[in-house]
Order: sequence, then structure tokens, then C-alpha cells
Amino acid sequence: MAGFPGGRLRWLWHSLASRLALLTIVFLAVPVLIYDQFQRADTTTQTLLLQSAQRQGELIARALEPDLSRANRAALPQLGPILRRFADGNTRLKLLVRPRALAGNNLMGSDGFYYVAAAPSVPTDDLDAERHQLLEQGVLDRLGASCAGNEPLALRLPRASGGYEILTSVTPINTAFGCWALVTSHTAGGYLESSLGRPYWSTPVVQAAAMIYIVMAALVMAVLLGVWRNLHRFGDLARDIVSGGIGEGGQGSFTNRNTVPELSGVAEDFDRLVDTLRESARSLRRAAEDNAHAYKTPIAVIRQSVEPLRRSLSAEDNRSQRALTMIEKSVDKLDGLVSFGRRMDEAAADLLVPPRRRVDLSDLVERMAGGYTSLLAERQLHMRSRIESGVVVRASDDILETVIENLVENAVSFSPPDGTVSVRLSRNGAWAELVVEDEGPGVDPANLPRIFERYFSQREPGRGMPEDAAAQNQAEATHFGIGLWIVRRNIEAFGGKVRAENRSTGGFRMTVTLAVA
Repeated sequence: MAGFPGGRLRWLWHSLASRLALLTIVFLAVPVLIYDQFQRADTTTQTLLLQSAQRQGELIARALEPDLSRANRAALPQLGPILRRFADGNTRLKLLVRPRALAGNNLMGSDGFYYVAAAPSVPTDDLDAERHQLLEQGVLDRLGASCAGNEPLALRLPRASGGYEILTSVTPINTAFGCWALVTSHTAGGYLESSLGRPYWSTPVVQAAAMIYIVMAALVMAVLLGVWRNLHRFGDLARDIVSGGIGEGGQGSFTNRNTVPELSGVAEDFDRLVDTLRESARSLRRAAEDNAHAYKTPIAVIRQSVEPLRRSLSAEDNRSQRALTMIEKSVDKLDGLVSFGRRMDEAAADLLVPPRRRVDLSDLVERMAGGYTSLLAERQLHMRSRIESGVVVRASDDILETVIENLVENAVSFSPPDGTVSVRLSRNGAWAELVVEDEGPGVDPANLPRIFERYFSQREPGRGMPEDAAAQNQAEATHFGIGLWIVRRNIEAFGGKVRAENRSTGGFRMTVTLAVA
């Protein structure tokens, strides 16, 4: 699928991992995009609030201007009651002045401003804190230089009585006595709950929305991660079952490994499937053994019964002798078919639940290649092996032994006298490559696609088959054209591949590739 762009895209779309990654990106991107839009809207709201507060400060300043125009040093204590007429429970006013008489003392900046009155009355500590904030913002410096312009503010100050107030504007009033500054602040909920005087993200609305969003995202991610982890536990258990690391029941059960209630039905189905496969494999092995014993008993009786018949017949009775010979050949072939049927059933049972363990293929090939010394000497053949050490695959020792045995015996049976059978094992990237070559007649190119078919064989006298009659009878009873079929089926069961080809210099080459562990 990875080789085709469309298949790759379909895999990415349906993959739980890709969806989890996409969901993570969405969860990260959406707050950023939404926050930016909401922040812009909040900035507009702040501007409207400040403009409203500024207009209110200007109106109050214009209303105070006649009284402040008549004010002098003696009239300063009477300004408090006048200021309280314009204050209410949510609007607070404070009046500062920089007397014009201080101009000759070079106190034209913020140091020349003094608090005159506040409505409602506030503690001196609060007044000092507010004056300090105005100094830090440079508001009093700018007013002291020109005593003109309405300064919109957004300063959030704590109150000694608890809570906060927001300084929203400083309105200057220029009179003969000096430069007055009317500081307007608000404690109304509409102002306090807004983002005036603080970052937008610190507002209760944004923090509540962020908390809800985080909880929602955490729940969604927890659900996906829980399903993902549960599927990985299923995968780990499946690999352990295949490798034979876990037996039946207990921790070998998908139900016991499952932690997601909604997947309980799936886990139970997996357990039933595994139990069915195991029971099927056991039944096949029992049937193979029982059938072999059941068939071999009458075959043995027939073979033993032929012997006294042959002794009782005269040597001149050629017709009867030929009949007995045909019976013996048929019995031998029938015996071979019974053995073949047993091998087929056992191979099918092995492939139902093929065990996958770490197998040192280098050691296995070297050990098996050394076991053909006597057979090679009997056939007057030579063995040349080149085996790379440390090649490990995940498969089954028994099944790989069958594969190697069939490949080598196939090469030996087709090799001419004084020929050489070559066995090579090497690692090619992530694959182990086993190559078995012979110097025999090879295979008709038209038949190459068929050599892995069941019951297909090209053996004939002098071509994979002995030339003398007795040996031919024995060979016919053991060769049924299933060796290479078993090789391919076993290798493909472990995710490998088998390739057959004629050598350019003569002979035949079989190549087996398996993924390294």
C-alpha cells in the first residue's frame, strides 16, 4: 500500500495515529485562532468603555469648572462635599491640583500635584498607591507640562476595603489657581469584569472557557489514547501468543488485557478466535496421527501378506510375479501417500497458529548444512557454504528446518555426480537472504511459475530421479511434488518471499528472504 500514493493517503486518513496527531494540531490551533478574534473584539469593547468613561469625566470636569475657577487656598477643604455630588456607588472621583504659585520653584512636573479631595473618602494609603501608579504611567508628567488633554487610562488598583477599582480617565482643568486633575475610577461590574487594566487571558470568562476547553480536550485525548493503548496491548498479546511466550488463559486472554468496557465484545471475539484456532490445530494433529495409524495398519498387513504369496509362486509364473510386483509398488506408493497426508495435515496445523520466536538462522543453517556430509559423499557431491554470523529472524525452528531440508534435498536430488551444492546466508538491510544453488539441469522457463504448485514435479530418470528401477520405486513413493509448495507456504506464513530462477551458468537457484528480528 505504501508504494501507491492513493493507498498511502487512505492509510493516513484511516490511521488512528494520524487522526490523533491531526486532532492534537486542531486542539492547539483552534484556541489561538479564536483567542485572536476574541481579543480583537475585546479591544473594541475596551475602547468603547474608555470612551464612555472619558466622556463622563469630561462632563463632571465641566460641571466642576465654575467652582474650581473661584477656588483658592482657603476654599480647598470645601471641595470635598462639592465632589461628592457627582460620585455614586460605582463612580469614584479624586481631585488633584498643582498650584500656579509653585511654577517659580521649577515644580512643573508630577512633583507639584497634591490630593485635594476624594468622593467617597478613601484612606491615605489608597491615595498614595493611586498617585504612585499615575507617576509610573507618566500621566502626571504630561499633565504638568501642558495641563491640557484628557488622558484615557486603564489602571486596575486594589482597594484597602477589598476588591479593585479601575482608573479610567484623568481630566485636566486649568484655572487661575493652578492646574487641576480630576481622576475618575469605576467599581461597576461591567468595568471590573472586563479586561481593562489586565491581559485579556486573565479575565474570568477567558479562564473559564480555557478550563472547559482543556478538560474537553483532555477527555477526548484520553479516550483516543485509551483506545490506542488498548489496541497496543492487544497487539502485544497477539505477538506473545504467536511467539509462544504466553499460554492459554490468564494473561493470555484478550479479555483480561482489555481496559475499555466498549471493547469487551471485541476482546471476547478475539479470545474465541484464538481458542478456535488452537483447537483446530490440535484436531488436525490428532486427525493426522489417527489417520496415519489407521491407514498404515492395513498397509502393513497387505505388505506382509504379499511375502508368503511370492514364496508360494513359482519363478516361471511371470504373470503372477508381475502382479505381486505391482501390488508391492502400489503399497509403497500408498504408504508414501499416507505419510504425505500426515505431513500435509501437520503443516496445516502449524500454519494455523505459526509460532514466532527469535531464531538464530546462521546457527541453524550451518548446523543443517553440516548434517548432509554422509548424503553428499554417497551421491559424490560437494557442499560449498558461506554463512554470515548473527543473522536472527522471528519464526519457528521446526518450520525453518523443514524449509532448509526441502531446499537442500531438492538441490541434491537434481545435482549431477561431482556437482556442487552451494548454500549462502547473508543479511541484506532489514532482510535475511538464504540462497541454495545446484548445478543440475534447471527448470524449463515455461514451468518456473508452476514449480511452487502442489503436486507439480518434473522428476524423471536421470533428472531428479534414480535410473535403476529399485531406486526409482523408492523415489516415487517419497516425491509427490509438495516440497517447494511447503517451502513457499511456510515462508509466506512468516511474511517472507521465495524466488526461483535458472542460473546463467547452468543449474538452479532458490532464494528465500525473511525479515530480520
